[in-house]
Amino acid sequence: MAKMLVRSLFCPFIIVNTLALSAWSYGLNQSRNQPSSLATTSTTVAYHGGPLLTRPSGINIYLIWYGAFSLKDRTTITDFFASFSPKGLVPHQEPSVSTWWRTVTSYKDKAHTPVSRIVRLVKQVGDPYSLGKNLKRAQIGNLVNNNIVISKKLPVDSNAIYLVLTAKDVSVEKFCMDSCGFHDSVLVTPKGSVIVYAHVGDAVQCPGFCAWPYALPAYGPPGQALVAPNGVGADGMVINIATILAGAATNPFRTGYFQGDILAPLEAVSACPGIFGAGAYPGYPGNLMVDKFSKASYNVYGANGEKFLLPAVWDLVGLTCKVV
Repeated sequence: MAKMLVRSLFCPFIIVNTLALSAWSYGLNQSRNQPSSLATTSTTVAYHGGPLLTRPSGINIYLIWYGAFSLKDRTTITDFFASFSPKGLVPHQEPSVSTWWRTVTSYKDKAHTPVSRIVRLVKQVGDPYSLGKNLKRAQIGNLVNNNIVISKKLPVDSNAIYLVLTAKDVSVEKFCMDSCGFHDSVLVTPKGSVIVYAHVGDAVQCPGFCAWPYALPAYGPPGQALVAPNGVGADGMVINIATILAGAATNPFRTGYFQGDILAPLEAVSACPGIFGAGAYPGYPGNLMVDKFSKASYNVYGANGEKFLLPAVWDLVGLTCKVV
């Protein structure tokens, strides 16, 4: 297995970190083309006493494909979820997606119960634009509720994340403006249960914003984007899905782990913006592995021979941003 290190990538200076989206939703809105560095992380991600997703049986993922996706992109994303399990991985290929998730499982609730070690894709459903192609954020929650209560395609699951992925021709409020995704919670009526849901859009809508370092911003100093192993859109979505999953698991109801203002929290991953490997600094994602044939950059191995780029997670033990 041939490996080499990515040595340089120039990108604009950091302008913003994570900003508030709303009192009840936390978004992935640090720009991938405006990365931070280890030096800018001032304090640890603190625990605020609330529940986490800790059920030993695992975090169930219910995936709603909203709109039309290519088979290739769907396969990349489902392979990403399959990568949380050792099954399907080539023996001795480390680090892996499951290796990356171990840092997230170091987050514990007030009973010292860790975030669920198991993450599994339980069910997928498609939606051919039932709410149109121009969505408000609140409609994402409505869409999830409809699939549970009205169509009954999905069950009520209190230790799950209902993930809505929107296609490249779907416009979602704030997406590509100050956000690449968000997570929230909603009361499922008339069931009376509160569930966690999330949204990530197709990164091809704004690749310089939501797929960095696989794409460069429209405005800024010249540079060279890295080669994406699975395509800019799919790999950008995987980065954002990973960020949202970690945030939703460790801060599902805005009372878990976060840093800073409750209305503008930095969560497990968003506290480490722009960091993908050792030696990262503003404009440089860090030292990454590179496939000798495709020249694609990555930092973890996945199921079915896939390679992915996953963001750093704030390590509560080492008090630093850790990738794997």
